Amino acid sequence: MSPVGILHLVLLLVGAAILLALLADKLKIPPAIPLVLGGIVLALIPGAPPLNLDPSLILVLFLPPLLLYAAYFTVWSDFRAEIRPIAMLSFGAVAFTTASVGGVAHWIIPTLPWPACFALGAIVSPPDAVSARAVFARLNVPRRIQTILEGESLVNDASGLVLYRLAVVAAMSGTFSLAQAPFTLLWLVCGGIGIGSAVGSVVTFALRQLEDSRYIVVVTMLAAYGSYIAAEEAHASGVLSVVTCGLLIGWHQHEVLSAQARSDSHAVWDLVVFILETLVFVLIGLSLHGILERMGGKTHLWEQAMPLAVASTATVIISRFLWVFPSSVVTRWIVPGLSERDPPPSKAVLSIMSWSGMRGVVSLAAALALPLKFPGRDPIIFATFAVILVTVLVQGLTLGPLVKWLKLPELDSHPQATPTLSFAETRVKINEAAVQALETIVDTDDGVAHKGLLEEYRSRMKATERLRDEDDSIGKESHAHFKAALTATQQSRAELLRLLHAGEIHESVAHEIEAELDLEEIRWRKLTEAIPEKGSREHPDNEPD
Repeated sequence: MSPVGILHLVLLLVGAAILLALLADKLKIPPAIPLVLGGIVLALIPGAPPLNLDPSLILVLFLPPLLLYAAYFTVWSDFRAEIRPIAMLSFGAVAFTTASVGGVAHWIIPTLPWPACFALGAIVSPPDAVSARAVFARLNVPRRIQTILEGESLVNDASGLVLYRLAVVAAMSGTFSLAQAPFTLLWLVCGGIGIGSAVGSVVTFALRQLEDSRYIVVVTMLAAYGSYIAAEEAHASGVLSVVTCGLLIGWHQHEVLSAQARSDSHAVWDLVVFILETLVFVLIGLSLHGILERMGGKTHLWEQAMPLAVASTATVIISRFLWVFPSSVVTRWIVPGLSERDPPPSKAVLSIMSWSGMRGVVSLAAALALPLKFPGRDPIIFATFAVILVTVLVQGLTLGPLVKWLKLPELDSHPQATPTLSFAETRVKINEAAVQALETIVDTDDGVAHKGLLEEYRSRMKATERLRDEDDSIGKESHAHFKAALTATQQSRAELLRLLHAGEIHESVAHEIEAELDLEEIRWRKLTEAIPEKGSREHPDNEPD
């Protein structure tokens, strides 16, 4: 198939993915489920074109935007409060799963080199919280569980891919220095975090100087790829670099981005992430098609691939239970007084966290990125897809019923020094700030504070009628009206950020209310610009929306 034909096919498949996503919304199931099934269908289509994409391009193309997007929306206060359980899962569980799957893989296929076995373990070790989040969003699941799982999915991608990189280098070079490994690992981690911090700081400074949403979106996209490539060129961890950069930009977004820029960038990034995640499943379908063709009629390949897939899937699921339950007890036994500060979670909570181990797009991208001459590449990709298929279908479809059946107890967030305000209490605070701002602008309520929505629309109708008649006086009145409303909205935002930085509100509350204020600010700003202060005669075609 020609390159143009492949482009047509990809566009067609992306369109089909939209239908699959709509189907997932309709059935109220995780979106990864129909995409996985779509990948299977694509792999079984006779005559599907082979995949000729350079494997070295896969990680560079897909990972930076996906990781920056996840890090950008991470609630840093929650992440920091739950750093202990997140670290236990992100580092401990990933290392344990990598070793377990690697050992089982070598037992199933003794001829497969140890580095290749551990590469498979590193590929399937990091769970993806997207599917779990899609299930939890429809259930009354304690926020702390969601925080731990989402924090784990952010960091375990880094830890898993660091191990993956070490395993791939060892497999391709045929050598592995145990004495050099700690120094290599130290540089991967520290170098990645350092480079990510530097790039994030530079990008944050640049965003303060920009106002045009188009430039801001491009700069954030360049930040994702720039932080990754810079770290990789320095032989550090590109994944950790992107995550660090995303955390920095996300933390400063409230001060450096305008309402319009934040709204536009969110829309663009949502689209980019959806397309990239869709393309990964398209690529895995095309890859599986080539793998199945190469394995067709070759009994020894099936005898290797199928047992490896089954054993890897079982090991991934079992190893998470074997880590989650004992680690909760061992850490409290090692750290004196931890049980008093943080009582051990119930068996129901541990069961949910153990069962929330769906694998996803990062594992797919890592498997596709294996060099073409990597030992056991086809069986490894086949086993990776099997792990994703079973965990997404079985765990993804049963997680919801399991949560309802276990009847999870209330699990408060990590204790905080200052209790946070609710949504309602926060809205009262920011509205009080808006009223105070208006009171400093006008002496009376007339012309600024309307008594009801109907009165506001009647006033707007009269304003447009007078604008039509080219009455300059209404232009000045309207401009003052909209400018006062804009000032009130800006004061509300300032109060919201003050509450956030003082630790009086939760960051998720700030994000939701800030989105509301963004829409208000965009509206008032457009109306202010549409009605010049000198009147309407200079721009007769501009009318309030």
